[in-house]
Amino acid sequence: MSLEKVLAISGKPGLYELLVQTRTGFIAESLADGKKSTVGLKNNVSLLSEISIYTHEGEVKLFDVFRNIATKENNGEAISHKASAPELVAYFKEVLPNYDEERVYVSDIKKVINWYNIVQKRGLIAEDFKEVAAEEVK
Repeated sequence: MSLEKVLAISGKPGLYELLVQTRTGFIAESLADGKKSTVGLKNNVSLLSEISIYTHEGEVKLFDVFRNIATKENNGEAISHKASAPELVAYFKEVLPNYDEERVYVSDIKKVINWYNIVQKRGLIAEDFKEVAAEEVK
C-alpha cells in the first residue's frame, strides 16, 4: 500500500486505506484496527497527499512534513500526540520551523503527529520514502 491511498474521513477517527470505489461511494479499511467501512459520497474525505500545512512562505505538502519528521526520528515514531501543547509546538517547530502559528493550531499539530505515527507503525513511512528517493534518482 502507498501513502497515496490513505484517507482522512471527517467524523471518523484515524486514517483509512481506500480499497474499492463503488457507485455510491467507496469501501475503506481502518489502518488502526483493519475494520472495513462503507463511506458515502456525502462524507468529507481528504487524501493525505492533497493536504498541506500553512507556512509563512506558502504551503508545504503533508508528505514533506512527514519526511521531515521521519528524518528527525530516523524513520521511527514521533512524540505522542497526547503530549502537552508546549511540547507539541516545540516539536513541530523543529520539523517545520516556518509554519504559520496563526493558521496552524495545536489541534492541527496533534492530528499531523498522530497521523504520522499511524502510518509509521504500518511501515508506510520508510517504504514510501524509499520509492520517492528511487524516483528522484531516475
